[in-house]
Amino acid sequence: MRPKLQRWFERHRRDLLVAGATVVLLICVAAFADGFFTTSNLRGVVLECAPLLVAAIGMTLVMLARHIDVSVGSQLAVGGMLAGALARSGVPMLLVAPAVIVAGAGMGALNGLLVTAFGLPSIVVTLTMMVTLRHGLHWATEETGLFGLPDDFQWLGLPVVAGPSLLVFAALLVFAAFAWGLRNLAIGRAVYAVGSSAGGAGIPMAAISPRLVTFGIFVAAGALTAVAAFLGAVQLPHVQANAGMGFELAVIAAVVTGGTTISGRHGTLVGTLLGVLLLGTVGAAIPFLKIDAHWEKVAQGVILLAAVAADAVAWRRPKVVAHG
Repeated sequence: MRPKLQRWFERHRRDLLVAGATVVLLICVAAFADGFFTTSNLRGVVLECAPLLVAAIGMTLVMLARHIDVSVGSQLAVGGMLAGALARSGVPMLLVAPAVIVAGAGMGALNGLLVTAFGLPSIVVTLTMMVTLRHGLHWATEETGLFGLPDDFQWLGLPVVAGPSLLVFAALLVFAAFAWGLRNLAIGRAVYAVGSSAGGAGIPMAAISPRLVTFGIFVAAGALTAVAAFLGAVQLPHVQANAGMGFELAVIAAVVTGGTTISGRHGTLVGTLLGVLLLGTVGAAIPFLKIDAHWEKVAQGVILLAAVAADAVAWRRPKVVAHG
């Protein structure tokens, strides 16, 4: 029984550390920040975490396969602007969402094609995509947002209580579907196999090539970022052209903090969820602690650096590979 318990602890060590850090942070906030634990504020924290969680799911898949995508912030901005433009042109909201997701999948497919077909490093490909999309969007919009959107854009036309609840439910539904699939489906095991195979060996259990798996991962990540863009855009009555600035840092920090390693292979979506909650709590607590909002990015960077350092130390010790 004890060895089994020890294996469980080793497998969930990062999850327990992140959960503990979040609890400690909440205790500190409760002691020094009045007004944080109000229903409206906690609802706002959860709502703000919803887009981050969905984008972080895609980033987890990418990083498990030993890649990185730093273009998610620019993709988020493009997706939000596309949603606003379609809605303002009269497209029904029931069609706006799938159109944005298809566009996101297309951006992910371009990343995946350049990585798999041409063998280019994902950091170079997605960095180029980040700059191209961001500057292209600024040129197309002249750095102005979209206003005068239809009444059914914000909260999808639902009441103030029902709309946010639906968005959070949608994010959790996406999380549950991918967490189950990553743990129980052959394609989920193939993602881990690709990250574990430095030489890119075939994957008999999935009967598909590593290149095809990697391409599919980038397509899925693009589609998930588009879902995050839609969930974020409909929270406001207008869309800003500069949305998503620094979003990639928050996403990567949440994923790495949750235990997914830069070198791939190791990580779970449960850990990613905990990382999102920790980053979301930090961001929401900073104003209540009377700290300048600019320090949020610094905090994200410090948390990311600490997580990477912890992985570097843990790499020297025997470990249990976690799946799911």
